[in-house]
Amino acid sequence: MSEGKVVEAKAQNSLHDFDPQKKPKRNKYAFACAILASMTSILLGYDIGVMSGAAIYIKRDLKVSDVQIEVLLGIINIYSLIGSCLAGRTSDWIGRRYTIVLAGAIFFVGALLMGFSPNYAFLMFGRFVAGVGIGYALMIAPVYTAEVSPASSRGFLTSFPEVFINGGILLGYISNYAFSKLSLKLGWRMMLGIGAIPSVILAVGVLAMPESPRWLVMKGRLGDATKVLNKTSDSKEEAQLRLAEIKQAAGIPEECTDDVVEVKIKNTGEGVWKELFLYPTPTVRHIVIAALGIHFFQQASGIDAVVLYSPTIFKKAGINGDTHLLLATIAVGFVKTMFILVATFMLDRYGRRPLLLTSVGGMVVSLLTLATSLTIIDHSPTKLNWAVGLSIATVLSYVATFSIGAGPITWVYSSEIFPLRLRAQGCAMGVVVNRLTSGVISMTFLSLAKAITIGGGFYLFGGIALIAWIFFYIMLPETQGKTLEEMEASFGKIWRKPKNDKEVQNDKEQVAQVQLGTNVST
Repeated sequence: MSEGKVVEAKAQNSLHDFDPQKKPKRNKYAFACAILASMTSILLGYDIGVMSGAAIYIKRDLKVSDVQIEVLLGIINIYSLIGSCLAGRTSDWIGRRYTIVLAGAIFFVGALLMGFSPNYAFLMFGRFVAGVGIGYALMIAPVYTAEVSPASSRGFLTSFPEVFINGGILLGYISNYAFSKLSLKLGWRMMLGIGAIPSVILAVGVLAMPESPRWLVMKGRLGDATKVLNKTSDSKEEAQLRLAEIKQAAGIPEECTDDVVEVKIKNTGEGVWKELFLYPTPTVRHIVIAALGIHFFQQASGIDAVVLYSPTIFKKAGINGDTHLLLATIAVGFVKTMFILVATFMLDRYGRRPLLLTSVGGMVVSLLTLATSLTIIDHSPTKLNWAVGLSIATVLSYVATFSIGAGPITWVYSSEIFPLRLRAQGCAMGVVVNRLTSGVISMTFLSLAKAITIGGGFYLFGGIALIAWIFFYIMLPETQGKTLEEMEASFGKIWRKPKNDKEVQNDKEQVAQVQLGTNVST
């Protein structure tokens, strides 16, 4: 066989031959690894859920203002920036697996500090420690899961962090209701302190996880990487192809078969920031804008405002009494969790792009309808039961449509589009944008509602969601079924200089010559 045919045969022998075309059984080992890694996301979810109800009792017990409550609820997102910024370098240094352990340990300390807080200042310190742990967890869970998952089920598995965030939110809501019957001083402290339990379970479970095969290759441990890939791939052939692509990205010759090699290209972060932001290629520029944009719009459309302040929204809609308010928030957590579970099974069947556009379209309709119903209630001298019911229904429809696409796809998409050399730092920057935007929204919602009314606030979120839909339609290509190393080819086209007529003609002549040569050799 001629050299040209060998190259052509290799090109055709891609992972697509092993992934979507021949649907294998779901890899149970990769499934278990994704479950354990994604459990770190429970930490953020529980904190969001539990603080929505605990804030009611913290305000009464510590005699703090609405502004202090806003800061208390939202500041953890700002604190998490520290963990996210450190997580990229940490995960490249000690590995993905031990970074997960570190995230759980830090949050464990933070949860205990919050549970034993005697005053507002000490509570803020506890949230600082917990926030750093959450920042680590948010960055590392999707990165590890994307790197260990076969392409056939990567969308399903990398959506797990969002599943566990929603599960954590529901647990937080249930914790609010369960401990609300205790005394004022003990109840909210139990709500916060009990959050240390998931981090202990996480630390034990992570001992059974392997290290990421991509990190192992970057450290020159090809033998260990091969063992992990054999367990987490759908076939031996796929494992070999995944290893070959990772070796190529790491600068290791394909013919190298040693168990341990010296990697000349060290993935320690040097030069990565310049390549991401100062001197990006058209492809990298597109990837960065897409990743940071999807994280920004996920939070700027108001999801954390709805989840954190759902008792305030329901109270504004006409629901009174702590018990009824907490039960209504449990309904929000339940709907959010159910729809995220549905989304996990649809990601690899229908693709990222259709689900995302459908999801954001539903969010726009829900937000504008919620804003209208709350505005009507605000201006009505009497209670309008239909408007109350519509407000509740649209809150539930908003979290449902968010969970079906914008929630999980943000983490799936941003964790799979970065090249290997840029992935840790790129994903860390995505989390920074996500948490910073969430912090701004969380710490300004009550003040925003007072300034332009609560209905006006949701009109604003609806407008942002509409802009998000346009951004996603233009900027986000489909990535379903592509290997992580093939992903770069889908990006950068909109920044590449269009070819003139002469260049197009030259390309056609080259293609014709190749085809003619193939026919002659045949």
